[in-house]
Amino acid sequence: MTRAVLLMAYGSPQGPDDVERYYTHIRHGRPPSDAELQDLLQRYEAIGGVSPLSAITARQALALERRLTTVRTEGDLRVYLGLKHSAPFIGDAIRQMAEDGVAEAVALVLAPHYSRMSVGSYLSEAEQANQSLGSPMVLKPVKSWARHPRLIELLSQRVTEAFGLFTAQEREALPVIFTAHSLPQRILSERDPYPEELRATGELVAQRLSLTNYTFSWQSAGRTREPWMTPDILEKLSAMADSGDRQALICPAGFVSDHLEVLYDLDIQAQQHARQLGMHIERTRSFNDDPAFIEVLASIAIDALYTPPRPEERAASRRGDERRG
Repeated sequence: MTRAVLLMAYGSPQGPDDVERYYTHIRHGRPPSDAELQDLLQRYEAIGGVSPLSAITARQALALERRLTTVRTEGDLRVYLGLKHSAPFIGDAIRQMAEDGVAEAVALVLAPHYSRMSVGSYLSEAEQANQSLGSPMVLKPVKSWARHPRLIELLSQRVTEAFGLFTAQEREALPVIFTAHSLPQRILSERDPYPEELRATGELVAQRLSLTNYTFSWQSAGRTREPWMTPDILEKLSAMADSGDRQALICPAGFVSDHLEVLYDLDIQAQQHARQLGMHIERTRSFNDDPAFIEVLASIAIDALYTPPRPEERAASRRGDERRG
């Protein structure tokens, strides 16, 4: 049986000329206004003109494929990259997998925390593209890896490493803020698991490191009319400063790569806000294509690939066999 991994991520604009196309795609065909576009271009210019996200994601996929080649139990384990808002798109990856004869694949999103609006939408898009094939393959979705032991271990290492960016005196009263991308507030009434997913990650890291001074916040809320989850990281820093905190370590646990939401929202915007508040803040280092992070992904992929399929997956496989027959 030919097996593979479908690695999915958000994607990013390829340069200034691609920003309008990219955000129009995110906004379901509604282009940003001239003012919004100029603001976005200024943000990208502030981080060097282009987001490194797509390049980092491509390196992650290549590194994962190389790692899986060394640990596979049988046959080749190719990694196909599918992006939500940039080429190669998720549907294109599914079609290429079918052309290559893939019969079974893990669908893995480069985001640890499950929400129906985020990870759920990737998995749904992949399955819809799969079902549009004449002979759909078996897709084994990884919904969440928020509690995966290797993720917790790596995040704990990053937090410990970042402690070294503070003086001994600062470390005595150093709060850690675990953050993830904000989502519309309506997910709370829908009992979406996303907030609890972030909390579980942060609490497991805190337990591992015996942290007692830690909290949670959201960041990078979308620019829509509906309210998004709070407290935003800037609001959180203001409240902490009002309470007497003069330092904080931000652990953006919801992000695995450097991109606009990290390089601008935290490294520029949050830093400027902290300086105005008289606070010293730092953040944990992004995973990017660190071999230790590739080990996390490889462990997740191998576990999912070689776990017996659930009944619905077996049914999909039988339907595919009938069509092929």
